[in-house]
Amino acid sequence: MDHHLLEQLYDAYYHELYIYVYSLCKSHSAAEDILQETFLKAILSLPETHGNMRAWLYRVARNLTFNLMKRDKYRAESKLEPPIAQEDEPLEKLLRNETYQVLYEGITNLSKVKKEVLVMQYFSQLSLKEIAVIMHISPENVRVIASRARKELRTYMEGKEDDLS
Repeated sequence: MDHHLLEQLYDAYYHELYIYVYSLCKSHSAAEDILQETFLKAILSLPETHGNMRAWLYRVARNLTFNLMKRDKYRAESKLEPPIAQEDEPLEKLLRNETYQVLYEGITNLSKVKKEVLVMQYFSQLSLKEIAVIMHISPENVRVIASRARKELRTYMEGKEDDLS
């Protein structure tokens, strides 16, 4: 892969990929490590003529994130050590406003698949078709999952509306 093309991909997609990966793993350092590995894989194996490089990067980042989470879960179950307190993460600093905090809690309470679809759709602005390619499901299935996730989130926010008043 051309070095210039990789720089363009990095500049164009790093921030949105970071938000996506962080939403899955909840760790600043893990998200950065995963993205480094994602772009390393792009250098090593992504052909310059690939049809949708953005979707390919998302798929690689998603797979690496899930592999890391499985590996960490296995380690945590086998060691039985208390979790280390995490530092104040950048995303948490942005969510100090109560309304956004409640919205963030609502998104966090969604199932993994629903949360993943909403993050890709609204924060990364991926199309239903791109999300379908990344998740290996049909675009119609993505549409249904997104609709159900929005409905759950709306119900959650309405339930918390009194707390914000």
